[in-house]
Amino acid sequence: MLKNIMDYDTVALDDDLGALVIVDQTKLPGVVEVLALTEQEDIHRAIRTLKVRGAPAIGVAAAIGIYLAAKKSAEREYESFYREFRAAREYLASSRPTAVNLFWALDRMERVVRGNSDAPVDMIKDMLHNEALNIMDEDVLVCRSIGEYGLGLIKDGDGILTHCNAGQLATVKYGTALAPIHVGRERGYNFRVFVDETRPLLQGARLSSLEMLADGVNTTLICDNMASQVMKNGWIQSVFVGSDRVAANGDACNKIGTSGVAIMARYYGIPFYVCAPTSTIDMSVERGEDIVIEERPPEEVTEMWYRERMAPQDVKVYNPAFDFADSELITCIITEYGKARPPYSESLRKIFDEREGCDGRKREGTK
Repeated sequence: MLKNIMDYDTVALDDDLGALVIVDQTKLPGVVEVLALTEQEDIHRAIRTLKVRGAPAIGVAAAIGIYLAAKKSAEREYESFYREFRAAREYLASSRPTAVNLFWALDRMERVVRGNSDAPVDMIKDMLHNEALNIMDEDVLVCRSIGEYGLGLIKDGDGILTHCNAGQLATVKYGTALAPIHVGRERGYNFRVFVDETRPLLQGARLSSLEMLADGVNTTLICDNMASQVMKNGWIQSVFVGSDRVAANGDACNKIGTSGVAIMARYYGIPFYVCAPTSTIDMSVERGEDIVIEERPPEEVTEMWYRERMAPQDVKVYNPAFDFADSELITCIITEYGKARPPYSESLRKIFDEREGCDGRKREGTK
């Protein structure tokens, strides 16, 4: 029986090969190619060139990547081992600037190393292995929880618009923005999903459409500039998007074009939901304007998808990878701990307090 894309692991660890295993998303939908990456340069390149993408998947890939770097270290003395670890951490951290999960995962792995400086290096490597697997397993549980909370906001037969890809291809399983749809499908719900193509990298056209069809969802692909028309037609009951970084005030940074979708949803009176695990929420950043926005190569706009260059040779290109939806346009932010509503500076803080309480209880349970 042929596998569909939902049957593949987006990101995984092959310990026998000493490899980060990913589906190369630059080849989809035409070719499903699974890569086993063993070298740090290849892992860095895979993140930078979007072979693996989506904030949660990037975080898992970084955790596995830094574990593999530590596993290869020949150093037996802690200080030398830690210097090598730090160098590998900084290298992987330079792959992409916006997705906070990248730094969250690397920081979490570093805490394992720093918190066990009196342990033998081999034992620290085992701890890093376990932490990388924990991050991967937790991503599934987190996304499932987001799916459950999001499903409570929609009903069978609804029309849903999404932008970019925040589904299983952006996580280990379920996704964030598409998790309510996948969880609903498990229960026999039938939605009508409208997918923005998401220029210029076409994550909606290439990835979300593929993923939705693979799960048996009634899916319609639209050009980005058609979103207003389908809203005006009354075909959309809600908008679900993911996020690469949420600021403390609720501004949600996501794939370029998200801001425009949020503005249109407000105009037409359509709920606009952001699905974001707490690992994507950065309470150290006050507002969206403070988030560093990655700028991508101009070739992605002028020639990436064309047999021949489609723009004049000397034209200037502005190609930001992300923008942010202002918090005032967001109906609620759906996390694994529940739904945050305005004012977000208060509701997000309450969610983080709950997370810290849960983490503290988990730590107590392990003593």
